[in-house]
Amino acid sequence: MGFPKGRRRFVVAVVALLATAVVAATVYRVLAPAEVSTPARGAYPAAADPAVGVVGRLPVAPLIVDGRLRVYAAHRQVYADRPVDGRHRTTPYWSYRRWPAKLDSVVASGTTVVTRWSDGRLVALDARTGRVAWDADGPAPVGERTVRRTGAAAVWAPRGVFVARAPDGRQVVAAAGAEWMRAVDLADGRELWRSHTTVTVPPGDGSDAAAGCRDVVGTTGSGQLLVVDSCAGPAVVEFRDAATGAVGVRWRPPGAGDRLVATPVGCGNGRTGCAGLRTAAPGDDAGRGWLLGAGEPVPAPALDRPDAELVDGTAVAVVDGVPVGRSARTGAELWRRPDLPGARLIAVQPGRVHLLTETNDLVTLDPATGAQRSFFALNAGSDGIGWAPGAAYAADGFVAVERLREPVDPTGDDQRYYLTSEPVILAAT
Repeated sequence: MGFPKGRRRFVVAVVALLATAVVAATVYRVLAPAEVSTPARGAYPAAADPAVGVVGRLPVAPLIVDGRLRVYAAHRQVYADRPVDGRHRTTPYWSYRRWPAKLDSVVASGTTVVTRWSDGRLVALDARTGRVAWDADGPAPVGERTVRRTGAAAVWAPRGVFVARAPDGRQVVAAAGAEWMRAVDLADGRELWRSHTTVTVPPGDGSDAAAGCRDVVGTTGSGQLLVVDSCAGPAVVEFRDAATGAVGVRWRPPGAGDRLVATPVGCGNGRTGCAGLRTAAPGDDAGRGWLLGAGEPVPAPALDRPDAELVDGTAVAVVDGVPVGRSARTGAELWRRPDLPGARLIAVQPGRVHLLTETNDLVTLDPATGAQRSFFALNAGSDGIGWAPGAAYAADGFVAVERLREPVDPTGDDQRYYLTSEPVILAAT
């Protein structure tokens, strides 16, 4: 016996409806906007004091936070591991994931990690627990960019989001997009101010759309945003109070053309707390260096070279194959190291200048005297030294370097581009 024909049709219809509902619920769970926060379960680690030398190798680029954690960027996730001097990446200490937004940039100050997402959302995490401290709306990042599997672009070269310590002591997070910028208090995410980054193109030029004309390039050590403003004529550099948004000095380099590229130097990670600036015309390597202070920038010819770095008042560059340190303020030569021919400058941090020799030895010098602080082969396990350096990062006495397969193919996929599956080498100096 079976169901009567009418009842069978009813049962089939019910089953179809239930199946549709299950599929719809599954699709919703998978595709609906979601946030997943997995806070820390263990104790906050103590600060590390590793021996000088190679610490380990990692599959992804670390951002050192508070000298205690390594924070990493994935496509839709930010996460941390410990200890900071661990030989390999370990099980996440905490993690935070969003969907469908993509992680764009990560910056940190003290024990606060600020993440910026493709929809402009700013989410601050307490590094000690991984819990969300606050979240706030912000302008979306400008355009797409390539972030390879190490995530180095997101943590070592964040874009459009900056941290500044204002003159009154407050720390400010400023985020800039194509049409507007917004500043919030790092402590609680409360909005401090917002401003347009566009100007309306007048009718008759074929468009009345808003065109971006203010580009935030970094922050100064005195708590100002560095903004290149080309809205009302030839480009100028304006110094904007990070806490109030008020514009103070508006400065234009002598002899500059209508267009201007301004590159901060002497900065912390994320182009924060910058002590200098290099200006040039677009596409021109012949720039001019400047020191930043209370008033207008002061000329610093020792920073003119496009490869010059600024650390602790010393301008460091490799000149004719020889590392040289000069006083950024006077230009006087402080030291040179002819015993390191062919070395390349890969990173600086307070109290340290990091050079890589032709045989991939990492040399760390004192920026004031040029005296050697450490020297060792940048090699892990049996990987060898037959690699080319990629992006590099230095903080809290550590140096991390991407190792690329030779010959370097910038257009190759990640497997061809990187030396190994763990291409980032981490060292203590």
